[in-house]
Amino acid sequence: MSLNNQSYAWLSDASITSVPGFQAAAAACGLKPAGHKDLALLYSEQPAVCVGVFTQNKVRGHSLQYTAQHLAQAPKAQAVVINAGNANACVGPQGLQDAKQMAEIIAHDLKLSPDLVLIGSTGVIGIPLPMYKIIPGIHQACQDLAATPQAGHSAMYAIMTTDTRPKEAALQLTLGGKSCTLAGMAKGSGMIHPNMATMIALITTDVAIDPACLKVLLKQAVSGSFNRLSIDGDTSVCDMALVLSNGMAANSVITDPQSAAGQHFGAALACLCERLARGMAADGEGATKMIDIRIKGAATARDAYQAALAIARSPLCKTAIFGADANWGRILTAAGYSGANFDPDLADVWIGKIHCCRNGAAIDFDEVAAKAYLQKSSICLTVDFNLGQFEDHYWTCDFSYDYVKINGSYRS
Repeated sequence: MSLNNQSYAWLSDASITSVPGFQAAAAACGLKPAGHKDLALLYSEQPAVCVGVFTQNKVRGHSLQYTAQHLAQAPKAQAVVINAGNANACVGPQGLQDAKQMAEIIAHDLKLSPDLVLIGSTGVIGIPLPMYKIIPGIHQACQDLAATPQAGHSAMYAIMTTDTRPKEAALQLTLGGKSCTLAGMAKGSGMIHPNMATMIALITTDVAIDPACLKVLLKQAVSGSFNRLSIDGDTSVCDMALVLSNGMAANSVITDPQSAAGQHFGAALACLCERLARGMAADGEGATKMIDIRIKGAATARDAYQAALAIARSPLCKTAIFGADANWGRILTAAGYSGANFDPDLADVWIGKIHCCRNGAAIDFDEVAAKAYLQKSSICLTVDFNLGQFEDHYWTCDFSYDYVKINGSYRS
């Protein structure tokens, strides 16, 4: 799916509240140190169509279970609350009871049905939610709801854990003569890998769309963005991406993902997810560089995917990039054990625009130029199998000393 750059515009000062009809708030419950905000609330002024995709990890957090169960029954929502600092996972029946209580409190304060409130949690696993801290924070967030950009930014910061910077974006496009808006925010810095990861993404839009159609388009967008992202090869228990559509743009309801309107909206959704995913790759735990891995000339789509994935999760490739070492052999070797079917004697490797390997063999290249390129903050690695027309990509980051420091003391 592609979207002509002339058919949409990125918004400045973007936040989850850039979409008409959505409000947000944040509160400090004491789950994070130093009094930082750790609870975010998103509210739609009217019930919204809502669909989601969730972690494929067999171990699932209780808040995620609650949300997934509700959306399976009815694809609607009017509020989403997310706490950081505690995953609400692996704590037994109390976890679901706490999620249910959070939904009931929000429903009472905002005069909603509890079935329209969804829950998310992120943080340390195996510790019960301190509800005596969370309940006052929920009440405060319900009182502080606002449609301002700052309210959206506060909600973004509240859901961050080891993230060092926010990931927010919004764009506008025209559908059937109606101006429509999409906005998103995402957290995630470590335990990031395909089939969702330690990431939570919330996307809002005012587009009128059928829930089944929206689910198809969300899956397509996630496939090329959040599921083409790997920080460290791990996936967590709380991961989800939700889209809420309140229909306030008053466009003709999109029912067919293959229609012109469906393709246009789907491409915009994919662009938004891609921007958020690239932001997460650049902000991987301890990262100093974002790495864009591209596979070309594969005989099958699966071959391209497997090779890109193997390179993205290779510690040897990632540490070489951290050290600005143009060790292209690690790149080709990772493709070699990936399970992709290719002929090494036909493969080429590039570091940026520097051709390092031709037909599977070393060639002379400018090591000084390669090292200078690898010291940049954004790196592209390309492998061409020279066998077919299929290609794929992956985003990742380097492994630095700080990744070990962060994850060696995560609970302390």
